[in-house]
Amino acid sequence: MSVAADALRQDVRTIGLVALAHGLSHFFQISTAVLFPLIKGDLGVSYAALGATVGLYYMVSGVCQTLAGFAVDRYGARRVLLAGLTLAVAGVGLAGLAQNLPMLLAAAVIGGMGNSVFHPVDFSILNARVTRSRLGYAFSWHGIAGYLGFAAAPAYGVAMATAFDWRTALLGAAAIGAVVAALLAAQGRELEAAPARTEQGASGARSLVQAPVLMCFGYFVMLGVAFVGIQTFGIAAMVSQYGTHVQLASAALTANLVGAAVGVFCGGFLAVRVERHDLVAMGGMAASGALILVLAAGWLPTLALPMLLGVAGFASGVVNPSRDLIVRAAAPAGATGKVYGFVYSGLDVGAIAAPVLFGWLLDRGAAAAVFYAVVVALAVSIVTVMRLPARAPQPV
Repeated sequence: MSVAADALRQDVRTIGLVALAHGLSHFFQISTAVLFPLIKGDLGVSYAALGATVGLYYMVSGVCQTLAGFAVDRYGARRVLLAGLTLAVAGVGLAGLAQNLPMLLAAAVIGGMGNSVFHPVDFSILNARVTRSRLGYAFSWHGIAGYLGFAAAPAYGVAMATAFDWRTALLGAAAIGAVVAALLAAQGRELEAAPARTEQGASGARSLVQAPVLMCFGYFVMLGVAFVGIQTFGIAAMVSQYGTHVQLASAALTANLVGAAVGVFCGGFLAVRVERHDLVAMGGMAASGALILVLAAGWLPTLALPMLLGVAGFASGVVNPSRDLIVRAAAPAGATGKVYGFVYSGLDVGAIAAPVLFGWLLDRGAAAAVFYAVVVALAVSIVTVMRLPARAPQPV
């Protein structure tokens, strides 16, 4: 086997294993939430209380994500990945055994801690082990796996809960996670990313307060706000503003997710062929924002909503691989794990802060304002990218 073929085989194995871990993390993120109607009736807790478990999950994940990045750079990616997988499996398993709200809250804390490791671990492994010319494809498949994980959770949860009950569904999800963890542990050589040497570049918290890194963090905060606006409140806002059926609004949201996944796939090919990843990011977010602006203004008939949101999802998805390469370029040498952990915690910050605003707007009948707020968030994200240096990623 030639050297080139051997390198390709190793890249494919590494990308596949990392994508599997990322898909599992997204699967776990909503595996409990999709069963809330059943959990509510069985445990006698309110939706508000169940919503608090989601907020706690993302709060813990956001806080711990930066710490996980430091751990990756200090102890190596493989150790941190296996520790995170163990916590994630324990979290969903505890949720399946929960007898009351405090147990669900404890499960959210444990699960949030486990969820915090995936972005700093995944990107550290991909940057360290995948050939530079294939990084765009690697980031693309990484993103696609996340969307597939989201899509698998409701299908699995509903099927298992219908056949058995919600506890069996969650304990089965934990069993799936345990199998994946065992597989990844057995393939440890493909997941090695050596601890960073502090003498190679910036270390500690100083690497996180550099302007490019802070701009990347701000970008992800705005992205988190936009994501919550569309994914969490989009259906309610469309029903309120357009007077359409829930089914059509749900179809529009599904089209948005499918469009985003297709966009991520295409974005991988684009990312390996362009140097100005900042222009790709700005163009994609501008196109998505313009389409959401049309949605907010109510200029199209309701039957056009799925197509509109599908194209908007595609435009935002195309950005993802280039976006991840921008973060790579902003990371000082020897600080990849902590930088990815820090900037991706911005998603959790946006996801924590935004629901209060969007819920307040909907309570006051200002459904269009939800979409206008998403447009503002996307516009600000463009500004943060404009403030980043337009340079190609440095060699590993």
